[in-house]
Amino acid sequence: MTASKIIGIDLGGTSIKFGILTLEGEVQDKWSIPTNILEDGKHIVPDIIEAINHRLALYKLDKSDFVGIGMGTPGSVNIAEGTVKAAFNLNWAGVQEVGKPIAEGVGLPFILDNDANVAALGERWVGAGENNPDVVFITLGTGVGGGIIAAGELVHGVAGAGGEIGHICVDPAGFDCTCGNRGCLETVTSATGIVRLARQFAEEYEGDSAVKATIDNGEEITSKDIFMAAEAGDSFSLAVVDKFAYYLGFACANLGSTLNPDSIVIGGGVSAAGEFLREKVEAYFKKYAFSTVRATTKIKLAVLGNDAGIIGAASLALKLK
Repeated sequence: MTASKIIGIDLGGTSIKFGILTLEGEVQDKWSIPTNILEDGKHIVPDIIEAINHRLALYKLDKSDFVGIGMGTPGSVNIAEGTVKAAFNLNWAGVQEVGKPIAEGVGLPFILDNDANVAALGERWVGAGENNPDVVFITLGTGVGGGIIAAGELVHGVAGAGGEIGHICVDPAGFDCTCGNRGCLETVTSATGIVRLARQFAEEYEGDSAVKATIDNGEEITSKDIFMAAEAGDSFSLAVVDKFAYYLGFACANLGSTLNPDSIVIGGGVSAAGEFLREKVEAYFKKYAFSTVRATTKIKLAVLGNDAGIIGAASLALKLK
């Protein structure tokens, strides 16, 4: 009998999400466990093996039914070696062997890639990308990640840094980035980035605004607060969101003019602002993109939410067939 299922793992700093999918990308079962990063993250791989073996035994699933396992992980990934390094939120500073122990521990072939790349694969396969071979994915969360799929393949580059969209420079005189550069997209369009923009705007803005008053009082504010106030017509918040959309649209225009994908898909927590945000980003994209790109590349919102990771990870396993 031919194998008809694949397993996807989305490894994060707080939880590890698992999914059992069909070869068409339909999620049949999903579950998660907390990520135990204690003792240099040495428990993570054994926990993954135990979680899968327990689930397969629980539902009396035959391993011959599975093509293999795919996983998305933070950090720098060596796909050929099945190793991860510099995944600091997992306490994996040095090189961590992942592929061989999981493949042996579960008894199935295993493949892994970077988490942002994997989310891009999911969104491209059964999400907003509609399985088009040319899709760019940008995820806006605590940081800004991304993945570039060209002619059906992920773009990794020579050192695995292809698709580091968060580190496109959008303002050379801008905020310092954790990467050591200045003015990276991540500094202005992550969840913390938009708050940073708001604080900068608050110094000069003179009109009435509840959001500005909150900032001036030294109280905490979130990206969600800013978007909600902007949608409700708060002029200060609208100005902040407009600047945010300018930076994101500008980066999308440059990506579009370089790659001319079918779509640039925006996902991650910040994208919950929805159509209100998408149309503003699209307006700047159209302003700065090359004319052919403007007419053929679409700006879309992601649709898979938190499932993009497990779906994209599982799609990696299709390569093991």
